[in-house]
Amino acid sequence: MKILANDGLNQSGVDALQQNGFEVITNKVPQENLISYINENQVAVLLVRSATQVTKEVIDSCPSIKIIGRGGVGMDNIEVEYAKSKGISVINTPAASSGSVAELVFSHLFSGVRFLQDSNRKMPVSGNTEFAKLKKNYEKGIELRGKTIGIVGIGRIGQEVAKIAFGLGMNVKAADAFIENVEITLEFPNNQSVSIPVKTEPLENVLNESDFVTLHVPAQKNGALLGKEEFAKMKDGVAVVNCARGGVIDEEALIEALDSGKVSFAGLDVFVNEPTPSEKVLSHPKISLTPHIGAATQEAQDRIGTELAAQISAILK
Repeated sequence: MKILANDGLNQSGVDALQQNGFEVITNKVPQENLISYINENQVAVLLVRSATQVTKEVIDSCPSIKIIGRGGVGMDNIEVEYAKSKGISVINTPAASSGSVAELVFSHLFSGVRFLQDSNRKMPVSGNTEFAKLKKNYEKGIELRGKTIGIVGIGRIGQEVAKIAFGLGMNVKAADAFIENVEITLEFPNNQSVSIPVKTEPLENVLNESDFVTLHVPAQKNGALLGKEEFAKMKDGVAVVNCARGGVIDEEALIEALDSGKVSFAGLDVFVNEPTPSEKVLSHPKISLTPHIGAATQEAQDRIGTELAAQISAILK
């Protein structure tokens, strides 16, 4: 039985599947050739990340598919309900990469508060001739400790962000349309742990009172979650991080807020029009940039691979 991991699969996942008798194909098949490739090879399982689009056309045209799997959390690139209506199992790995995404959020935050995204560009160019000038430019950094982080979406990833924030001594506010209360448990060596309750608040409150805002919500069907109106409600000098989905933030409104000083900096891992983000976004000196790598750690990919393998084996064996 053949499995096509079209957006790649960690070797641990490949090994686990092969040990269970599956043939794993890790060729990257272009979207326009996907249907013919699946049919020619009688692929039973299609595994994707965020790049491959599993449309109704793909589902209708490929009767050999029994399982569609997403290596990660969000499944907005898969017609989930339609696939299920056709008797296809749809699986994902919602917990495997949560910690990795949360750590990337803080990579962007640390970068922004200490101007790393800009100094890393300018030091190689003029660090040996304008050292004192650059030092003066970057001497007004701030600490995260004692500041308030607003987490929009307090699901698995949002809760991992809260854990790190509490560990850094930050205040945590959260908004979520579906969750009212969560317990954030911080685990320490020697089997010690501390649980901290978090009660969600209206989004407007979180935007009004946070020094940093980080988004952990699905792709939005009705336009951006943060646009001009929402930026206007935030504190002057707020910082914003998006490691969720492109389009959650109105990028034009973000650039306007950065240029005016309303937003001090932004950290973006996801973009409108991936994989060809806006040049305005890519060249802005106040934006810390990564190319959609939230789940791209060795540990997360190991977990994703083995979890997908276990689910596939359970369904097909």
